[in-house]
Amino acid sequence: MNSDGPDLGRLFAADGPLASAIPSYRHRAQQVEMAEEILAAIRAEGVAVLEAGTGTGKTVAYLVPALLAGGKVIISTGTKTLQDQLFHRDIPAVRAALKAPVSVALLKGRANYVCHHHLERTLAAGRLPSREDARLLHLIARGHAATASGDRAEFAQVPESAAVWSHVTSTRENCLGQNCAHYKDCYVMAARRDAFEADLVVVNHHLFFADVMLKDEGMAELLPRCNTVIMDEAHQLPETARLFFGRTTTSGQLMDLARDVLAEAMGAAREAADWPSLTRALETAVRDARLALGEGQQRSAFLRLRSREALADALAGVEHRLGVLAAALAAQAERAEGIAAVWQRTLAVAEELRGWMEASDDPPQADPIATGEKKPAHAAGAENSSPAATPAGAAVRWVESFGPGFQLHVTPLSVAPLFRAQIEADRRAWVFTSATLAVKDDFSLYLGELGLDALAGARARVWPSPFNYEQQALLYVPADMPEALAPEFTERVVEVALPLIEAGGGGAFLLFTTLRAMRRAHELLAERMPRLGLDLPLLLQGEGSRSELLERFRKLGNAVLVASQSFWEGVDVRGEALKLVVIDKLPFAPPDDPVLAARIDAMRASGRNPFMEYQVPHAAIALKQGAGRLIRDETDRGVLVICDTRITDKPYGRRLWQALPPMRRTRDAGTAREFLAQPALALES
Repeated sequence: MNSDGPDLGRLFAADGPLASAIPSYRHRAQQVEMAEEILAAIRAEGVAVLEAGTGTGKTVAYLVPALLAGGKVIISTGTKTLQDQLFHRDIPAVRAALKAPVSVALLKGRANYVCHHHLERTLAAGRLPSREDARLLHLIARGHAATASGDRAEFAQVPESAAVWSHVTSTRENCLGQNCAHYKDCYVMAARRDAFEADLVVVNHHLFFADVMLKDEGMAELLPRCNTVIMDEAHQLPETARLFFGRTTTSGQLMDLARDVLAEAMGAAREAADWPSLTRALETAVRDARLALGEGQQRSAFLRLRSREALADALAGVEHRLGVLAAALAAQAERAEGIAAVWQRTLAVAEELRGWMEASDDPPQADPIATGEKKPAHAAGAENSSPAATPAGAAVRWVESFGPGFQLHVTPLSVAPLFRAQIEADRRAWVFTSATLAVKDDFSLYLGELGLDALAGARARVWPSPFNYEQQALLYVPADMPEALAPEFTERVVEVALPLIEAGGGGAFLLFTTLRAMRRAHELLAERMPRLGLDLPLLLQGEGSRSELLERFRKLGNAVLVASQSFWEGVDVRGEALKLVVIDKLPFAPPDDPVLAARIDAMRASGRNPFMEYQVPHAAIALKQGAGRLIRDETDRGVLVICDTRITDKPYGRRLWQALPPMRRTRDAGTAREFLAQPALALES
């Protein structure tokens, strides 16, 4: 380390400490430049927005300055899987290479930790919906005796999606806090203590924004104060911010409340009221609200709901039942902390529901962010730091229904002033990084969505992937496809894919923009592959967790995986196991999405072109994410197939394919088959 700080050139050198400690390390000039940019941002307490193409090594590029620059650092990732990878694999390797005496903590949301109180209560009650839930409960109880962290990730035998987790974990609403008999042993509190004491804390975006909301509401913070925030997978931030800066009330919240009220009241005040009848009445009212929405799934602005009057009446019934329940609990609240806690939850949920029912449905006005109008810095301060301060007309009230449940949302059309307020509130460094933030080196969409374009001194840079895409990859757009909306489109996608699957001997992802198309394609492949003599493993999203499916796919080496957009990002399969990625349609967001529709209306009211300025850039970034699954290493090779001919036939298509890495392009099926049939060594010569 020199007098000005760490000598990054020496650390990243081909014969340096990182090369000695990290398997398959490659010296890359882009990685060193990125690390230097991050170190400069940390020293200047500035804002850096950095796109690093696949293979740049962005994780090590930000970990080195984070570990050496000093001060407290928070690293936020897009998923819990990436959190675990950083904490258990990447950080230990880099810290050991640098011999950096830095303490590190992993912190997740409370729903990721077993709760002593709720586990004990659930075991004692013995009331679970199914035998499978009961079996998994006992697995959790056995694992709980051996765990040190209480982290659900340690309970490998219990699926992450198992419903029983909601019975043995806590929420912000049902946590007893210091009044809990197990407070001293609480896994959540232990993880938070570790986070406050550590030099570097690894969190995820959902937890980060949950902390932001608590601070804005004047409540205790989850995360410690820090000098530097590094946002990995930062392309997810606008969507996550909309989720947290909005308001949501769900049928699941209401049903969980009824369950918890019954458990607490029957335990401490059994004789005081007819608790089963009171909670059943609330559950019935919630089910009536779901029935009012009609059958099937839907996402709709409240004003466009045909059943809005029926829904409003049903929700008034839910509010009434909450009031009756709250009155009964208030009379017994002094008898036990648990009853007092569920009473306060009942009041809070009733207030949230009332707020949704009374929210404005004024048509959106011109969006100040979309029109390019810049507010003065002080205008993004405290008065705009909470969802309640969102200006009238800048949010949309909408409903989502699915299966037996529903969700009620109020979502801001722009999170830019709200997010910018968080940056301006404290002086610290902010680093945003991902492989997909810009559209052909243009960051304007991303900067505008988060309000970063209004910050003086914010820097944005792109480092393209070091991979040789012209040699390693081929983009194939079939010439004879029907229109994307044609009823025979999915069948034609399968017909295009089958000869390519055969030529490559498997090793294929087929990615679809809808679940219906995904399931139909799987049916067709299951029927036609045996007929063609293709004895290859066929996997379908949903047959197991994403991590389980990916592990099977890697180990099989010749599998065909049919999936939807959940496999478009955060998936890393290297080598011959994946050499063909087929994308059915360009990933435009559904035009009937209530938030998108309201944003489009606001942009049109501003005299702008929402399709070219908003929808096309978003589709380009999403397409770049999906295409990024194909080439993950210097020796990878493969074909990317985009079956939607709008990418070549429409004027805007040029913007989409130009956002992709510089692959060779073809419209000829034979060329694609020949490329897949080539041995890997032919590409390396």
